[in-house]
Amino acid sequence: MAESANAVEATLEQLLPAPHGLHARVHEAMRYAVFAGGKRLRPFLVLQSARLFGVDSAQALRTAAAIEVLHTYSLVHDDLPCMDDDALRRGRPTTHIAFDEATAVLAGDALLTIAFEILADAPTHPSAEVRCRLVARLAAAAGSNGMIGGQMIDMQAPDRAFGADDIIHLQRLKTGQLFEFACEAGAILGEAGDADRERLRLYARDMGLVFQITDDLLDVLSTAEKTGKAVGKDKDQGKATLVSILGVDGAHAEATKIARRAAETLSPYGAAAAELRELPLFLLDRDS
Repeated sequence: MAESANAVEATLEQLLPAPHGLHARVHEAMRYAVFAGGKRLRPFLVLQSARLFGVDSAQALRTAAAIEVLHTYSLVHDDLPCMDDDALRRGRPTTHIAFDEATAVLAGDALLTIAFEILADAPTHPSAEVRCRLVARLAAAAGSNGMIGGQMIDMQAPDRAFGADDIIHLQRLKTGQLFEFACEAGAILGEAGDADRERLRLYARDMGLVFQITDDLLDVLSTAEKTGKAVGKDKDQGKATLVSILGVDGAHAEATKIARRAAETLSPYGAAAAELRELPLFLLDRDS
């Protein structure tokens, strides 16, 4: 993961505009948000899934960069006072604190749009049809029936009584849809068939749920120093999570079951998918 993160950051350095002109401030805010660190998990999924189908590394890296800038846009907007009102992200002030709210909104908008610029550009893949598939799939994953829809549900969550199925639905939209794109992108780039794309989607759904459950566990058990962001917010806001419904031990047991199922989904790829199969189990013990 560290190796892939370094490669993706080098690609991001090339693709993000250097600050220039009278509008340099928005470039500075974009770079501040993107180069704040992080695990670069979604790019890792793109690169690993692309390896399964022999995709050119430069094409995979561009696609990985696109998902990372779009993910970063979502964090910048999620942290705004009108959303989650967070002052800390990845151990440092959030973008609207470091700059200002208007600049953060514009930086998020710019990161969202450059993601599609990267995917639509010819170096991402020689086939325009493949590039269109990537653009369409990411648009669906990030849109009103994907990540944005999940965020809408999440904003209403404190005022509603959610059961386990409702929480899983929320998480599959808000968090899981980008994971699904990241895994499916490798198959799209490799022009693989529907069976491969569906298999990777199923893996991503389970892996994303493991990620979210462990994130909710960190919100209960960890500290801001370890996670780099505020903790205890779900309880303070009255939001139901699988942890609040199942308890700490029950949620961890559920995550373990789902992680094993995710790993098994990729068994047809054998050793080629070793890192992807290990990832859900690795997430069970994360502390940030």
